[in-house]
Amino acid sequence: MGELKVTALLCDAAQVAEGKLYVLGGGWSIYRSPGRVSMAVAIKIDVPWTDANRKIPFRAELVTEDGVAVTDPDGRPVRLEATLEVGRPPGLPAGTPLDLPLAFRIDIPLGGGGYRWDFFIDDRKATEISFLVLGVQGA
Repeated sequence: MGELKVTALLCDAAQVAEGKLYVLGGGWSIYRSPGRVSMAVAIKIDVPWTDANRKIPFRAELVTEDGVAVTDPDGRPVRLEATLEVGRPPGLPAGTPLDLPLAFRIDIPLGGGGYRWDFFIDDRKATEISFLVLGVQGA
């Protein structure tokens, strides 16, 4: 198994189509309206040639800046879990890394303060994205 590289971006909207990420309003790290936070996360995973055609456990967890799990209104931790798999297209030269794009959207009440998404591949932390929700409207 090789090292899977994860690149992630906070945005207003994101979707995957034809193997590509389409991102709208991407690259922010400050959310200026406390209360209900609407965001999308665009993710690109570089899958080494040697990891093609294998099941890859993936997890994203929303936590506070102190690492405490954020919960939804029903008290469940905010997390996304999936098993990913990417195949090699015909004609791809041996050793070529494979692109695996992902996108998800979330709408959740969050108070002012720091938060981050932690991303895990094979139960190892691959990367994180931090963001701040301003606690005072218009600050």
